Amino acid sequence: MEEILLASASPRRAELLRRMGVPFSVRPAQVDEEVSGEPEACVRALARRKAEDVAARAGRGRVLAADTLVFLDGKALGKPRDGREAAQMLAALSGRAHEVLTGMCLLDAETGARWERCDRAVIHFGELTKEEIEEYVATGEPMDKAGAYGIQGLGGALVRRIEGDYYATVGLSLFGLRALLREAGLR
Repeated sequence: MEEILLASASPRRAELLRRMGVPFSVRPAQVDEEVSGEPEACVRALARRKAEDVAARAGRGRVLAADTLVFLDGKALGKPRDGREAAQMLAALSGRAHEVLTGMCLLDAETGARWERCDRAVIHFGELTKEEIEEYVATGEPMDKAGAYGIQGLGGALVRRIEGDYYATVGLSLFGLRALLREAGLR
């Protein structure tokens, strides 16, 4: 398989690509991540924007970009700016279900051919006390995660139940990636 350009600096996405045996090099995208609109349209647009940015700079090769967002009541919860905002997000998620979507875009920089998809999961949080939220925020883990938690880390202890694609919550659906690669003729 040809090497893919990963339009992300995420160590989680890199690890998942390694697990799948996909050769890649990291080329982080540099785009504005502000979004609005329907959840699926948001994550698809962000993934496309990232892929187009890297493809324009690289000029050749296939670029894989992904974006994961947490949605509560249809509103996107991005990465918290500080500990106070992280605590507010976690308090809002406490005892409730929310949706996590990962949009992916595979783009051929030379031909402009593009393959996209969106994978999702519904996450049910347990009830969190103020102290539990403060302790978790103090670990620093919430600071670079959409929705202020990392399900693959300490944040997994906050989750009561998952419906759907676990890997979509981590940032790169393995099922979805396999489908994209197949559609693009890559094995």
